[in-house]
Amino acid sequence: MSVSETSAIHRVNHEIKHRRLDVLRVTDLTPRMRRITLGGPQLQGFTSLGSDDHVKLLFACSAEEQAALDNLDFSRDGVRPTMREYTPRRIDLVAGELDIDFVLHGDGPASTWAAQAQVGQVLNIAGPRSSMVVADIFDSYLLVGDETAIPAIARRLEELPATRKVVALIEVEDVREQQTLQSSAHVEVIWVQRHRQDLLEVLKALPLPEGRLYTWVALEKALTRQAKRLLIEDKGVQEDLIKAAAYWRLDPHDDA
Repeated sequence: MSVSETSAIHRVNHEIKHRRLDVLRVTDLTPRMRRITLGGPQLQGFTSLGSDDHVKLLFACSAEEQAALDNLDFSRDGVRPTMREYTPRRIDLVAGELDIDFVLHGDGPASTWAAQAQVGQVLNIAGPRSSMVVADIFDSYLLVGDETAIPAIARRLEELPATRKVVALIEVEDVREQQTLQSSAHVEVIWVQRHRQDLLEVLKALPLPEGRLYTWVALEKALTRQAKRLLIEDKGVQEDLIKAAAYWRLDPHDDA
C-alpha cells in the first residue's frame, strides 16, 4: 500500500455514548428487510463517518438484563444487556432521524424486536465506537455482501461521485429481496439468489473493475474467509486493499 493509500484509509475513534431513542416509523423495504426510523433529543451529537460503521443495539432478554438496561449499568462484572451490532443506514440530524435496517430472519433478539416494533417504542443504542474512513482516492470498488451488508453497501454507493466505477455483488434469499440502490457512480449490481447460484462461483468468474481498486467483503464468517482467499489467490487482489468482515456466523462455535 502506498503512503497516500495508507493515510487515506484510517480509523477515527469516537466517544461512546448511550442513547435512548424513540421509534418514529416502521417501513417494510422487502418481505425480509424492515427499516426502523429512530429519533429523539438524545440523537443530537450522533456521529458516523464510515459507511460500514456499526452501533450496538441493547436488548433485555431477562429481568436482570432489563434492570441493567434501566440503570445503565454495563459493568464488566455485572449483568449486561444483550447486544447486537447494526449499521446506521441513514443519519439526518436536522430532521432528527436515524434509520436502521433489520433482516427479519425469525430468530435472535434484534430480529425478534424489529418484527414487533411499533411507533412509540424505545430502542437503546450505543456507539459507534469508531469509524473506518476510506477517502475517495480509488478508481473503482468491489463490494461483496449479503442482506446484512446492504445498509453499508447502500451508504457507500450514495457517497461515491460520478467518476467512480463500482461492482456490487449481493447475495439475497430470492428476487423479492432485491432493492433499488442509488448512486452517482457507474454501478453494476449483481444479485445472487442464495438457493439458485453459488456466490463464490459468481465471484470467481467476475471481471474486476479496472483501475486502482478497493474491495470490501461482508458475509457469513466462513464465507467471508473463503471470498477473501479467492480474491487474493485467484484474482490477484491486493490484500491490504481488502476489508473483509464477518457480519454473522452460521456456526455459533466458529471462533477462528
